[in-house]
Amino acid sequence: MKSGIIAIHKPEGISSARVVARVKKALGVKKVGHTGTLDPFATGLLLCAINKGTRISRFFLDGHKRYIARICLGVETDTYDLTGKTVSTAQKSIMDSLNSEDVEQAVKSFIGIQDQVPPVFSALKHEGQPLYKLARQGKKIQKPPRRIEFFDISIKHIELPNIDVEVFCSSGTYIRSLAFDIGQKLGYGAHLSKLCRTQSSEFKLEDAIQLDAFERLDQTTAQQRIVPLSHCLEFMPGIVVDNSIAKKIKFGQKLLKKDLDVPLAKPDQFIRVIDNNNDLLAIIQLNKTQEYKYCCVFSS
Repeated sequence: MKSGIIAIHKPEGISSARVVARVKKALGVKKVGHTGTLDPFATGLLLCAINKGTRISRFFLDGHKRYIARICLGVETDTYDLTGKTVSTAQKSIMDSLNSEDVEQAVKSFIGIQDQVPPVFSALKHEGQPLYKLARQGKKIQKPPRRIEFFDISIKHIELPNIDVEVFCSSGTYIRSLAFDIGQKLGYGAHLSKLCRTQSSEFKLEDAIQLDAFERLDQTTAQQRIVPLSHCLEFMPGIVVDNSIAKKIKFGQKLLKKDLDVPLAKPDQFIRVIDNNNDLLAIIQLNKTQEYKYCCVFSS
């Protein structure tokens, strides 16, 4: 069985964990995970890691993301999305004064680096418990702000009270919190009413297969949807090594900077090491002593 990543188009109404379970069953494998949760109401790109692919999940968790989101102005909820209880509703007379120019200015003001407060209804954990479970028990734990970046937010359509936006952002960003913050800035309140992830690192939604369609494939064809480990991380610099270096990696021997000709290798930069068969052997980093440390080893 291959190891790598399958790009699944998640449907609305099921959890990311349920998608993983269905992919696992369809492939008949023991080890499947995902590289970043989508809420049950959300749709779009969910990267499922297969077998040894689970060991590279963190590189996608830290990657940039792109979303198409619908924000509904005038109604604020406790979860910041359509699944929550209404906290406040703006008066019609106030909403009637809202205009597209004010909305565009407010939305664009969030582009850039900033500290974002995660929602109390989230999968972040406090003392081992997910925040959303604690919040449902009436224990709302507020985590400290986290440094994130919106590289771009473009307005696709405005039909008040709804705004459709495309968001390109760093890892760790909550689009629900963006919706809430936009509502606060405008003074009308807002919540996220629709969300679709269209990109995760270098994977795009157009490369994904619908979950139902994937389940209809026979196992041989389904396995062909697995993107091999050597191709999953092409955003990292890579180097092809000969058999002598491959053996060093296999036995965990030291690798020095002089052993590998990696152009412009920088300290702490992740580097893919690939053999002559285009198989991923390891992911390494150059440390300050000019020695490579192993982050993940796939050769054994």
